[in-house]
Amino acid sequence: MKISIITSTYNSAVTILDTLESVNAQTYPNVEHIIVDGASKDNTLELVTKYGKRVTTIISEPDKGIYDAMNKGIQAATGDVIGILNSDDFFADKDVIAKIANEFLENSELEAVYTNLYYVQQNDPSKIVRHWISGPFKKKSFFKGWHPPHPTLYLRKDVYDKYGLFNLNFPLAADFELMLRFFEKHNIKTKHLPITTIRMRLGGATSKNWENVRKQNFECMEAFRANGFKSPVLYPIYRLLPKLLQFLKK
Repeated sequence: MKISIITSTYNSAVTILDTLESVNAQTYPNVEHIIVDGASKDNTLELVTKYGKRVTTIISEPDKGIYDAMNKGIQAATGDVIGILNSDDFFADKDVIAKIANEFLENSELEAVYTNLYYVQQNDPSKIVRHWISGPFKKKSFFKGWHPPHPTLYLRKDVYDKYGLFNLNFPLAADFELMLRFFEKHNIKTKHLPITTIRMRLGGATSKNWENVRKQNFECMEAFRANGFKSPVLYPIYRLLPKLLQFLKK
């Protein structure tokens, strides 16, 4: 079974080495690493070329944002299973892909595997800010503010083939819309693997300021309507509460 890992980059020279090295270190042998670069102006591509030992494909051209880049990577992928590894994130240990691949190998009907995630400090990723502990998906969970950590999600390629790619009409919440569509609308077969597989640096587009949080919440509510559901009136509150609880447990 081949696993495709897609990393979108744009001026990512400061963090891309951690990402590349964490892929290089994976013990699972059958991995392709696809880099989709938005025409970086720094030395991102130089670092990818020099240190990306498992990089099989490099696409470098202007794009319409991170989700457009992810779509290009999905379309280029030749693996049986696809995961997204952001350019400022990295795997928590060297056996992450082996553990995820094993779940798919043991259950041919399984369509998605997701895990837990560490939020870490931007300048010191050894320091954990928050531990996102997910859990098994239950129908209508998305309506109560739950969703899996997207950076931990691995999907069979044919799920994308059947149900589509990231919807670029949601510039801040296309990952949420895609997961809502796959989990709630199309009822894909999922499994929560109770391990932590990703260290994610704080500072992404949707976590920089409250205005972006507000816009993201609006897009999430629009995502319900786009998929034929009624938007939960209290969704922004439902979405915030689990995050507050995770901070309190820290």
